[in-house]
Amino acid sequence: MSNSKIELLAKDLNHQGGVYCPNPLADMKVWNSHPKVYLDVAHTGAAKCPYCGTVYALKNGEHFAGH
Repeated sequence: MSNSKIELLAKDLNHQGGVYCPNPLADMKVWNSHPKVYLDVAHTGAAKCPYCGTVYALKNGEHFAGH
C-alpha cells in the first residue's frame, strides 16, 4: 500500500481531467503494481486510488480548464 499524496499540475491531467494509477508521477512501475484505474481529479480536486490508497490532488492554485 502506497498511501502517498501526489500533487499534480493541471497539465498533468488528461483532456478529461483525470489520471491513471499506477502512475509514473507516483514512482510506480506498471508491471509490479495493481490494475490500471482511471481517477477523475478535475471535478473534486483530488481522487484516491481504491487499490493502493495513493491520493492524486491538484496543487493549490491549479485549475483544470477542460474542453
